[in-house]
Amino acid sequence: MTSKTVLIVYAHQSAGSFNAAVKDAAVDELKKQGCRVIVSDLYDMNFKTTATEDDITGAVMNPNHFCYGNETMLAWQEGRLASDIVDEHKKLKEADLVIFQFPMYWFSVPAIMKGWMDRVLTLGFAYTLEKCYSEGIFRDKKAMLSFTTGSHETMFSSNGINGDMNVTLWPIQNGVLNYCGFQVLAPQIFWAPTHLSPEAREGLLESWRTRLQGLLNEAPLTFPPADIFDKGKGFQLKPEVREKQADSPFGLTVGQHLEKPLPPQSQMKAGV
Repeated sequence: MTSKTVLIVYAHQSAGSFNAAVKDAAVDELKKQGCRVIVSDLYDMNFKTTATEDDITGAVMNPNHFCYGNETMLAWQEGRLASDIVDEHKKLKEADLVIFQFPMYWFSVPAIMKGWMDRVLTLGFAYTLEKCYSEGIFRDKKAMLSFTTGSHETMFSSNGINGDMNVTLWPIQNGVLNYCGFQVLAPQIFWAPTHLSPEAREGLLESWRTRLQGLLNEAPLTFPPADIFDKGKGFQLKPEVREKQADSPFGLTVGQHLEKPLPPQSQMKAGV
């Protein structure tokens, strides 16, 4: 069997952090399985976060109105992208699975990881308007979020003060990963590890190691296929899909909720 390549995009400043321990556990366990593991340690790399003209070598098409997406797509086609983006493109092309490892900042990823997404998921390379969602460029690859929270799990519940974690995850899991075509695995969430004892944190790591043993064979989360939306009518759900969903007590997804209750745990567990 051909060995798999796993890219871990890692964002934490401290090698002594729990995030570092989670990343190290993934590296060790995946290597035991014969995987080739690549780590992009964004802080150690001092990865540039801003999407600017500096990401392009040579002249831009329109210096009076710089459009990052169009300009970087042309630069990608012509081999004129900045070397750090090219390096990440190579890693991403080789990867069968991408794990984003980070502490949740403001209900999202840290700025340095958002900069990776902004700059590395280049128009043309990672997506086009025609090649997105279930028809996306990375549809043969898997991706997942693995992160720590500062708040307890109860606070991210449907009646908790932070709101439903399924809603929090939708913009990244659907709007970034699924948009690029990735098969999105259920997230690995480490709830409020700073509030736990060393023994409890070790228990979290052990659970992660156990999951890693079967991670590459996991079924992904469910997202609606692109062909159930009508391109000629503003990419709205087709009438027959709405009719089929009419008797369901839940909406289709967190995003396409059809003004119904959200499908429970649909961004947290596969097969729901």
